[in-house]
Amino acid sequence: MDNLGILVGHLWQVDIQEIFADGSFTQDKGHPGDIDIYFLCDIKEFVTGMLAYRLNIVSGNKRIWSWAPEDRKPDSSGKPQWPMWHRFHIDVWPHFGQTAGRDVYGNELQFPAYFRQTRDGKPRGIVKIERGS
Repeated sequence: MDNLGILVGHLWQVDIQEIFADGSFTQDKGHPGDIDIYFLCDIKEFVTGMLAYRLNIVSGNKRIWSWAPEDRKPDSSGKPQWPMWHRFHIDVWPHFGQTAGRDVYGNELQFPAYFRQTRDGKPRGIVKIERGS
């Protein structure tokens, strides 16, 4: 959870306010294994690279925040992962209206709907992360 706080802190520092988390930690499991987050952002800021640039400045690391395909490196199982996953073991996804995946029937889903179901199509909750006062 400490790593989640670090990444959310970076997002808040660049004025990203709509942040949502899911993963096995949101389910009734004895040993949750992963955390995934998505956040709402402006498509232009993402596509131009300005968002990643600003996030890398606040993180103090030039390449932690990247969604460039060439920056994906295999983890110990061989699955390609983004730099922030290698450092924090959390998948982080920007959302600006694009498809995130498909449901069990093959329907395309955006992140809000995709995060609200398990791999086998069962509903699950997600957590909206808000700043405290």
